[in-house]
Amino acid sequence: MFKQVMATTALALLTTGASAEVFEVEMLNRGEAGAMVFEPAYVQAQPGDTIRFVPTDKGHNVESIDGMLPGGTDAFKSKFNMEFELTVDAEGVYGVKCTPHYAMGMVALIQVGEASNLDAAKGVNQRGQAGKRFDALFAQVR
Repeated sequence: MFKQVMATTALALLTTGASAEVFEVEMLNRGEAGAMVFEPAYVQAQPGDTIRFVPTDKGHNVESIDGMLPGGTDAFKSKFNMEFELTVDAEGVYGVKCTPHYAMGMVALIQVGEASNLDAAKGVNQRGQAGKRFDALFAQVR
C-alpha cells in the first residue's frame, strides 16, 4: 500500500511540474520604463507557455514584428483594447510591438527556450525609440 501511495504522489508531482505557465504582460500608457510600455517587456518562457497581453490602458494592441519570429511561426495582430493570448510553441525570440506606439518604443521581447533566431532578430531595422528599447531587451537574453 505504501508503494502505491508513493507512486501516485510521484506521478502527481511529475504531472504538475510539466504544466504550462501563463505570463501576464500589461499594456500601459506609463510604466517603470517610461511612456507607452509593455510590462514586463522581457519574458523568458518555455514551449507551450502562454503570454497573456492585458490592455490595462486603452489604445493598445499587440502585433508581431516582421523578421522577429522563430521559423514556422505565424504572424499575429490583436484588436485594440482587447486581451490577447499567445501560446508560444517554437523556440527562439518573438519581437512584438503596439502598432500605434511602436516608434515611441512600445515593444517587448519573448524568449522561448534557446534563442535560435537571435541574430536575425537583432538584424531587424527598428523605428524611433524601438531600437533603443530592443538593445536593452536583447541584453537580457540568456
